[in-house]
Amino acid sequence: MSQNLVRRNFLKQVAAGSAATLAIAASQEPASAEDKYLTSAKLGDFSLYYEVHGSGPAIVFAHGAGGTHMSWWQQVPVLSQKYTCITIDHRTYGYSQDVKGGPGRRAFVGDLAGLLDHLGIPKTALVGQSMGGLTVLGFASAHPDRVTALIMSDTTGGYTSPEIEQIRKAAGNPSASIDRAFAPDYPKRQPAMEFLYREISALTAAAPNAPAKSTSSAPPAASEPTDIAPVLAKKVPVLLIVGAEDQLVAPAIIESFHKSMPGSELVKIPGAGHSGYFEKPDDYNRILLNFLDKHATA
Repeated sequence: MSQNLVRRNFLKQVAAGSAATLAIAASQEPASAEDKYLTSAKLGDFSLYYEVHGSGPAIVFAHGAGGTHMSWWQQVPVLSQKYTCITIDHRTYGYSQDVKGGPGRRAFVGDLAGLLDHLGIPKTALVGQSMGGLTVLGFASAHPDRVTALIMSDTTGGYTSPEIEQIRKAAGNPSASIDRAFAPDYPKRQPAMEFLYREISALTAAAPNAPAKSTSSAPPAASEPTDIAPVLAKKVPVLLIVGAEDQLVAPAIIESFHKSMPGSELVKIPGAGHSGYFEKPDDYNRILLNFLDKHATA
């Protein structure tokens, strides 16, 4: 049996186990002919690894520092029934090894633009979690006319404000450890899932020239705060999602961010920590589908 067939069957089994969310899109047939399993796009001297599944309006999923393209395994089988789902390994993560002395995080936005051009996708919805918020908000700020909808999970994407800084100062500086990537009781409730999360994260830890491990969504030290003015001016639909028990980015920070983004929507996921997409996939997928169905267009 080919590797692609094995992985295709795995995704179908995952989808079958997510019945509550699949019921929302029950009328849609999976478009498996569109599937592109792990491959790379040559962007200058750098190879960005990505996957494409499904058909319909495009969505790009940008993982956090504890993840890779595989982090979205509970989202892709569901959303690919209605949308073209594109998952990536950020530069220096997973298979996307940076060039020697390369720019690392500083190239995230340019890498995404290059990939969309490579795929011939003029406009897309964007989903970013934690560190991935740097990519999606940065891209939306630079190219607001190419974004149909912007979903940010447990991240401010490099944006800050005096109020946000005050909240951060009052909360202290939580250790950006994988142990804090979940709600406090999640490892006891779901030990197998926690193990899987660590295994996915370790795909980067074991890679040559892997970045220092962190689940932080903070911008690189030398960067300026991300400018949200172009996003607001273009009236890009924005959804902010935060786990009610996030131990890394306090929900109060996302609430303050929400106030800075007039017209944005804010959803808290009860019982979830910093990784709501992983901890509460049915809730997360339902939230995404409700928002994307209103805003994401081809």
